[in-house]
Amino acid sequence: MTRLFVRLWPVLFIFLVWFIFSSPYFLKGLVPYSSTYQVNFFPPWSHYEKFWGPVKNNAMPDIHGQIYPWKKFTIETYRHGEIPFWNPYNFSGNPHLANYQSAVFSPFNLLFFILPFIDAWSIIILLQPLLAGFFTYLFARELGVSRLGALISSTAFMFCGFIVVWMAYGTLGYAIIYLPLALFAVERYCKDASFKSLLLLIFTIPLSFFSGHFQISIYFLIALFYYVVFKAFIKRSMRLATYLLISIILGIFIAAPQLLSSIILYLNSVRSELFQVGETIPFHYLVTIFAPDFFGNPVTRNDWFGHYAEWSSFIGIWPLFLAIYAMIRIRSWRIFFFSTVVLGSIALAVDSPLSVLLVSLKLPVLSTSALSRIIVLFSFSFAVLAGLGFDKLLKDINLNKARKTTVFILGSILIFFAATWILVLIGKIYPDEWLIVAKRNLSLPTILFFIGSFLLLMAVRKKTFLVFAICYFLFAISFDSLRFAQKWMPFDPKELVFAQVPIIDAIKKHIDNGRIFGNIGAELTSYYGFPSIEGYDPLYIGRYGEFIRGANNGEFLKGERSVVRLDRRGKYTDRVLDLLGVSLIFHPIPDTNQGWAYPVWEDKKRYKMVYEDDKFQLFKNNLSLPRAKLFYNFEVIKDNKEIIKRFYSDNFDFRNILILEENIDLKARAEATGSAKIISYTPNKVVIQSTTNSPALLFLSDNYYSGWKARVYPEEDRRINGKDSKIYRVDYSFRAVNIPKGESIVEFEYE
Repeated sequence: MTRLFVRLWPVLFIFLVWFIFSSPYFLKGLVPYSSTYQVNFFPPWSHYEKFWGPVKNNAMPDIHGQIYPWKKFTIETYRHGEIPFWNPYNFSGNPHLANYQSAVFSPFNLLFFILPFIDAWSIIILLQPLLAGFFTYLFARELGVSRLGALISSTAFMFCGFIVVWMAYGTLGYAIIYLPLALFAVERYCKDASFKSLLLLIFTIPLSFFSGHFQISIYFLIALFYYVVFKAFIKRSMRLATYLLISIILGIFIAAPQLLSSIILYLNSVRSELFQVGETIPFHYLVTIFAPDFFGNPVTRNDWFGHYAEWSSFIGIWPLFLAIYAMIRIRSWRIFFFSTVVLGSIALAVDSPLSVLLVSLKLPVLSTSALSRIIVLFSFSFAVLAGLGFDKLLKDINLNKARKTTVFILGSILIFFAATWILVLIGKIYPDEWLIVAKRNLSLPTILFFIGSFLLLMAVRKKTFLVFAICYFLFAISFDSLRFAQKWMPFDPKELVFAQVPIIDAIKKHIDNGRIFGNIGAELTSYYGFPSIEGYDPLYIGRYGEFIRGANNGEFLKGERSVVRLDRRGKYTDRVLDLLGVSLIFHPIPDTNQGWAYPVWEDKKRYKMVYEDDKFQLFKNNLSLPRAKLFYNFEVIKDNKEIIKRFYSDNFDFRNILILEENIDLKARAEATGSAKIISYTPNKVVIQSTTNSPALLFLSDNYYSGWKARVYPEEDRRINGKDSKIYRVDYSFRAVNIPKGESIVEFEYE
């Protein structure tokens, strides 16, 4: 029993640190989701005074507007027996699996079929630091690091800046935490050449790529590939390199369904053309490696410089010291490898000639996302180096070889602290109110450094102090990491998560097959299944963004970076609402006569109120077209800008004429009449029943995309004699199929 405890106590320590962090969920029933932020800042909840109160962290809007609603949509679609390829509730329809952050193939989705939704979400969020700690411990031990050293590495990484600030998203953290597990598999295979090790390596790759953040998985893959090549070079073994590289390729192949669909959407999106100039860390901001709140913190509302989450590089003062000690005192391939990763990642993360060069190359993903996030490789490498440095420090102390290097490093850090304090106290480099924040948040790292320095110097001089120094290292690293994580991470009341309010039931009652428009986002539309013409997503169909922006004044404009928003006072806003079947307008009463709101109150003829309470009104749009409609006339225009110009011209009859990009054989009668009705609508399939006395174009105001196929069946024998029908892109971004005279069933299906 004693021997088992000696072997497992570091694992138990990791679990204990994690449990302390997670205790608000397990002991108080609070959830790692900023529900107070949701009900205070997002409509409709923000209009109810009963929800108003303190908000811990309001720096995570994407969780409410993207990640959480998308997860709800994913799970609900699975429950109905479909794979969630397509989301019909945002952007007039948009690829869902392909948007990547939806993490449709994440194995952790299984938890939602076992636990209540919010509890499954909570477990997924909280598991990230625990798994990061366990996997890092495994890898460090496989490198030959002692249990204590491996514990230091794992504790430093599991609550490093990157893991903590992105933890609540449940995507970026998972994309990187499999890196130590993959490196563990490589190390194990180098020793035992077993198939099990290769199998583990293979599956770490799709686990990362299915986690929901492509950019971080690319960093994962680059680091893994570099490690494999490095190991093969050290071992001088082409056979080793071959087996490991084949395993990586197999892992990528397993992830191909996610990768290929996302690549196609990326190429059709606005993001592929937007390059992130300036998304790097200013060099002086690196003081946050050990003083994370030097420039303030969004949680305490006193941040005054920088992008806290994007630039977070916190690792702690003592992991930093131990990593530097390893880099100075150890000569081995391990130190060289992780030192090069540290230097390479920091050179790319900060504002440097190398980062400027990389962005200028306009590489897909790497140049179109915030390059500063590569700082996670710096954090992981420093964590591993800290464990190696700890072992070397203990060995040097026992051999009386630690004094010179220890004094040099401590002295260098002391000089840095002294210079920073001088600048803060008398330098007047920032306004006084900012300097107060900097002084307060520099104090704790300084105290931790001086206490540790005293104990370490005493241990170097007299070995009886070594136990105290070791205990202090564990305490200081754990305390510093926990303090940082607990300060940032929200734990809020479960009952406020998508709290039920009357307006939601009213929307369900009145929306029918139409769409909704107003000052609401995906936190309402995706979560509750209300179709919207707007949306917020890094990946959306670029042509749709161009179409919506054209409503402002009829001119062609490129889509915006991550959002599609219809101008509330645009010249052709009403035309877009009518074409896209927006039948319901959501209107908060306090927005009446305000410039930021759509002026639904100005047109009594167009809009009829169908619901009102003390907070909101719902209006029915009497002039909106049905989502599916028959057209008998069309024009052919091939130039993109000319299509936009024609559609938004004052003399264009958008209610009766479609714009096609190629000519078709449509012999419509002069007195042609008919009707179309949606009889079934699910995320991946739309079934429409049509009746017409003439050949016609069946228009569906959902976005055109390559994954959709159409089939037309005669009504009398729907399951036989169906014909594949080409889907035409019409009115710049939507769908139409050619249907024959008579009664037909048209099926649009996403394949």
